[in-house]
Amino acid sequence: MAKSSMISNGAVANEPSFLASLIIHWRAYYELTKPRVIMLLLLTAIVGMCLSTQGIPDVSRMIWGSLGIGLLSSAGAVFNHCIDRNLDIKMARTHRRPLPTGKVTLLQAVSFGVLISLIGMIVLWWLVNPLTAVLTFISMLGYAVVYTMWLKRATPQNIVIGGIAGAAPPLLGWTAITGTIDGNALLLVMIIFTWTPPHFWALAVDRVEDYRKTGLPMLPVTHGIEFTKTMILLYTVLLMAVGLLPYLTGMSGLIYFIGSTVINFGFFYVAWQLKFAPEKRSPMAVFKYSITHLMLLFVILLLDHYLI
Repeated sequence: MAKSSMISNGAVANEPSFLASLIIHWRAYYELTKPRVIMLLLLTAIVGMCLSTQGIPDVSRMIWGSLGIGLLSSAGAVFNHCIDRNLDIKMARTHRRPLPTGKVTLLQAVSFGVLISLIGMIVLWWLVNPLTAVLTFISMLGYAVVYTMWLKRATPQNIVIGGIAGAAPPLLGWTAITGTIDGNALLLVMIIFTWTPPHFWALAVDRVEDYRKTGLPMLPVTHGIEFTKTMILLYTVLLMAVGLLPYLTGMSGLIYFIGSTVINFGFFYVAWQLKFAPEKRSPMAVFKYSITHLMLLFVILLLDHYLI
C-alpha cells in the first residue's frame, strides 16, 4: 500500500535528485521515450528530407533536424507515459513501464520531458528553421495533450482523429530541408494517417480485455471485435488506394508502384485472414506486419527517388 501511494503521488521518500536519477536509471528514462516508435518516426522524417530535394539534402540540416524531431517526439512519448500512468498499471502490456514500477517518479518524468522538449525546440528553431520547430511542437502537443488527454478517453475514433499527430514526421523532415510545406509532403502524411488505424486496432483487438479494464472507449470495446476486424480490412483497402497517389501524381516512379502494390496487398492479405480465417496469433500478425509494411514502404520511396 505504501509503495502504491508513493507511486501515485509521483514522489518517493528520499528520492535522488533528477540528475542523479537520470544517471542511475538511464535505461528507464530511455524506455519512457518509446525508442522503437521514435526510430520508425525518424525513418519517415529522414525519407521526407530526402524526397524534398533532387540531390542529397544538406547534411547539417538532416542531422540537426533528425535530432530536434527525435527529441520532441520523445518528449511526447514521455508525457504520454505521465498522463497514462494510472491506466498503465491496469494493463498487462504496460504495467512494467518505468512509472507504474516506480523506477522513475512523476516529477522526474515530467522534468525529463520538459528538458528534452526544450533542447529539441532550441535545436530546430536555431539550427534548422522556425517552421519545423513550430510544426514539430504542435505535433508533440497533438499527441501528448489532444490525443492522450482528450481523444483517447472521449471517442472510439480516437486513433483516427489523433493519428494526424503521428503522421507528421515526413512533413517535418520535408520542412527541415526546404522551409516550406509542399503537397508531396502532405501525401506522405496521408499515407501514415491511413496506415495508423489498422495498425493500432490490430493491437487493440489482441489486448481488448486490457482496454476493457481501463474503461477507455477503444473500438473493439465499444463496437466489438468483429466490427473492428471489418474496419481494419476496409482501412487496408483505403491504404492501397492512398498508397498509389505518389505514383499517380508523378512524385515516384515504377519501383515505388510495384513495391508499394506488393506490400500493400500483403497488408490486405493479413487483414483478410484476421477477418475471415482468424487464429489466436492473427491480431499480432497484422500488428507486426503493419510495422514492417511502413518501414518497407518508405525505404522503397527512397530507393525509387534515387534510382529512377
